[in-house]
Amino acid sequence: MARTLAVLLLLLSVLSVSPADAADADPVGHWPLTPEPEVVVRFDPPADPWGSGHRGVDLLGRPGQTVLAALPGRVSFAGSLAGRGVLVVDHGSTRTTYEPVAATVAVGDEVVAGGPIGRLQSGASHCTPRTCLHWGWIEGADTYLDPLRLVGAGPVRLLPLWRDRPVDAAPLPQRSAYDGWRPLVTLRLAW
Repeated sequence: MARTLAVLLLLLSVLSVSPADAADADPVGHWPLTPEPEVVVRFDPPADPWGSGHRGVDLLGRPGQTVLAALPGRVSFAGSLAGRGVLVVDHGSTRTTYEPVAATVAVGDEVVAGGPIGRLQSGASHCTPRTCLHWGWIEGADTYLDPLRLVGAGPVRLLPLWRDRPVDAAPLPQRSAYDGWRPLVTLRLAW
């Protein structure tokens, strides 16, 4: 009995998460569309704050579909920007963004994770003729994060044995349509 208890305590101490690791963990969020949507365009942050990239993800939806809050928080913006309905929910040090959305909540409203916040609009979507929700996650003033991390679908975070903090996996190299190209016929000239 004592041996079993000792082994159990040793196992728990090895598997336990330190407070520093817990603080670095992503919050557990909720998909903003149900059922779990297809990800049409993935997160591709810019190299520079002014550079091109995709500062969120596009989720395939349908016109009028209910949009849900990914995390609990307070609505900090609900209005139109550049002809699109935009909704922002503040979560303290981060905020989530949703567009194009016709808000069913108002600025200052408290929302719960998985609670309805609006309806998906068509026409102003990133992926016309289809209807998509552009979902973003921002930390501080302008640090864009992959919102798929909130639902466990983001990039793999690796923890090598010699490190004490996770590091993001390196992106896959971009491939060209001509990679691996070979001519159909090889001419051999005899001179």
